[in-house]
Amino acid sequence: MSRAVIGWDRVAAFLLGLVLLAAGLAVVAWWTGYLDDVWSAAPDTLDTTAAADLAGETWWPWALGVAGGVLVLLGLWWLLAHIPRRSAGPLRLNGSGTGGELSIDGAEAAQAAAESLTATPGVRAASGSFIRDRGELVAGLRVTIDPTADLDEVASAVEVASADLHRVLGRDDVRCRAQVLVAANPRPGGRVS
Repeated sequence: MSRAVIGWDRVAAFLLGLVLLAAGLAVVAWWTGYLDDVWSAAPDTLDTTAAADLAGETWWPWALGVAGGVLVLLGLWWLLAHIPRRSAGPLRLNGSGTGGELSIDGAEAAQAAAESLTATPGVRAASGSFIRDRGELVAGLRVTIDPTADLDEVASAVEVASADLHRVLGRDDVRCRAQVLVAANPRPGGRVS
């Protein structure tokens, strides 16, 4: 969700709250008779004949249909705008200036770091991702290992891959998260400790 959508939500909620508060206070003031003190032309009874006449017009169903369609489209836009978008997009690298911009695809860099882990003994598979999570850039490494793998060796390889990724990106605002999954069964012919 973008900052513009969050800002729009807050403004719309504030305005809707003010309208509902004012309408509620007006109804209570009318019911108790205090509305006459503030507004001398306040009616004693409500007349709905104008609304009934309006509903009898031939164009009224078309106007309601168009208004309903606009509200449906607005509601769909609102729902789609609230879908969390976690992709980070290209990252601007150090060295970018007014003469040009250096950028890198963070997801590809994280995937390359993950693929370097597959050379580690006991690692079956590894994948990398790059997302924006709660305002922070996060490079994720997901590693699947054999149950017999040496955890110290795998942890050391993950630390090296994370440091290499951090050095390649050259940004202090990138965090690295590693998830190590243990396979249910050892690979046939795998290393036994």
